[in-house]
Amino acid sequence: MAAIDVAGYVAELKDHSVDHGFHVHDERHFVETYSLRQVWEVDLHPEDGCGGPLDLHLALDVDPRVLLGFEDTLIGLGDEEDPPDEFHFPLTFTWGLPPLPHGPDLLRLAIDLAGVGELELPLEVSAIDSFASATDAPERRLSILARRPVSLARVLKGEELLCDVFDRCAAVSHFLLSRAESWLD
Repeated sequence: MAAIDVAGYVAELKDHSVDHGFHVHDERHFVETYSLRQVWEVDLHPEDGCGGPLDLHLALDVDPRVLLGFEDTLIGLGDEEDPPDEFHFPLTFTWGLPPLPHGPDLLRLAIDLAGVGELELPLEVSAIDSFASATDAPERRLSILARRPVSLARVLKGEELLCDVFDRCAAVSHFLLSRAESWLD
């Protein structure tokens, strides 16, 4: 039996995101048959932004070698010993917007978002300009990415609920929604 119920943890994350003002719209689970690597993906929206231009995508990447290493470490521990906090799964949050006719200044946006995400949720801001044809104006697509390691030791103890992270995600989502209208006009 596995030390950590990853599917159960993802279900807890979804429930917890609802407690922090999000709607869960979709979930996907992928398993790579050769390596047994798994990815759990969840599509979210802020409650007040449903049907709006903002997409939030959460992805938990489960490396079986990390999980097996954690389980091996647990086997070697005594009943009262806590496992070391050395095993982590990467969790990523990705915000996306449709093509923006009046895209923001990326440096200004990155500086503004750094204040919203704070140290709890460092954010990466990027954009892609694409041209349908050589004579067309560029279409700018904005992407904001946050990475957070998920501690398997804290998941095992039931302590990795990510309240601060979901609060920051809600703040970032509301910040982007408040400015998206001017970027889309």
